[in-house]
Amino acid sequence: MSTPSLASLPQMIMELAFASWETIGHRTLMMAQGTCSAAEYSRMMEEKMAASEQSSALLLQSGPVPDWAALMAPWHLRATSNARRLRGE
Repeated sequence: MSTPSLASLPQMIMELAFASWETIGHRTLMMAQGTCSAAEYSRMMEEKMAASEQSSALLLQSGPVPDWAALMAPWHLRATSNARRLRGE
């Protein structure tokens, strides 16, 4: 995964927000309809743990001024991937 530039941080945050809202909406609907699979529930937990581990490792390796875009990248990647997958792309 390439490290995004700081200039892209605002765009990443915006995309993360919209993709998260979309993913939460899809998953909430699946839960309400009783169609959310055990695999989807597992994916919800596993993806957050993996993103947290990656961001934490980057933070521990960073100097006094962390690369915020790099810290957000694992969360951004998962949220945008989930939004695309759940909308059927």
